[in-house]
Amino acid sequence: MTKLPLSTVTSVLFSSLLLVVLAGCSKAEPVPVSECKSVVAHAKRILGDKAPSSSEMLKQCKAATDEARGCVLAADKPMKLLDCDF
Repeated sequence: MTKLPLSTVTSVLFSSLLLVVLAGCSKAEPVPVSECKSVVAHAKRILGDKAPSSSEMLKQCKAATDEARGCVLAADKPMKLLDCDF
C-alpha cells in the first residue's frame, strides 16, 4: 500500500469540504411577488409569536426581490431568515 503525501491528502480534504460548503450555500429558487401570501405564512410559522404583523410582512415581501422571497421559503429556522435580504 502506497502512502500519499500529506499535501495530496490535504488538497483532497479541502476540495471535499469546499464542495460541501458551496452546496450548502446554494441560492434558493426565486419566488415571484404573486406568492407573497405563501411566503408570509411560511415566515410566520418559522417565527411563531415573534413574527411581525401579517400586513407589515406582506409589505416587506412585495418590496423584496424574487431571490429574497425564495430565501425566506427555503429557511427552516429563525436564524436562517436572518440570511435573507427581506
